[in-house]
Amino acid sequence: MSNHLKRLNSPGSWRIAKKTNTFVTKTIAGPHNASAMPMAVWLRDHMGIAVTMREVKRVLKSRAVLVNGAVCTDPKMGVGVFDIIALPSVDKYFRILRAKRGDIVSVPITAEAAQSRLCKIADKTIIKGGKIQLNLRYGANIVVDTQDYKPKDSLVLSLMPENKFEITDHFAFTEGNTAMVIGGRHSGKIGKITQIDVIPGSIPNRVTLAEEGTTEIFETIENYVFMVGREESAISEWGIEQ
Repeated sequence: MSNHLKRLNSPGSWRIAKKTNTFVTKTIAGPHNASAMPMAVWLRDHMGIAVTMREVKRVLKSRAVLVNGAVCTDPKMGVGVFDIIALPSVDKYFRILRAKRGDIVSVPITAEAAQSRLCKIADKTIIKGGKIQLNLRYGANIVVDTQDYKPKDSLVLSLMPENKFEITDHFAFTEGNTAMVIGGRHSGKIGKITQIDVIPGSIPNRVTLAEEGTTEIFETIENYVFMVGREESAISEWGIEQ
């Protein structure tokens, strides 16, 4: 596998200049897939905090950038949807989201809002001692003692020191609850789930949603659905501007 990525072939969601240089930083394997934006691209091309890769490395080596409460020092580390990026030294905090065109956007939030993040449950397993381990979409695991949480549900986690988490809320993947679409032609839309169609075989299940604030009804696949609330979206409660 190549360690290089040409700017012309970079994901469109990054929205970076394609012809300024030949190559761009490539995302390493980690909590997100290859379409996640590398920290170097976020600092330099997306936010304009740094101008050159040398400046990017200097910022990261100063341990001034935190991702989900942990210090980030690798310029190739990918950041994805609902990640929290904190720059405490300049009192700036951001939550990564998808715009309605599918672009990756960084929404300013408060320091208080940056103390929690939304996570999707990818799977759950039974571990030693009969405890339940939730495998979260961005690579982390959390052990619980209840069967209330299921795959495709979302958890609100309080970010604590030493990569510890505390569950503060839970949004179930069920009809009537509110979700955000994070992929496909409807990326960035928020709506209430009206129907979940389970399709036998390898074809992804289909989910029908009523878009928030409009009368539009649209359909997407189950993998693109990310729960963000119950009767209404809870995103605004965490300081996210819509």
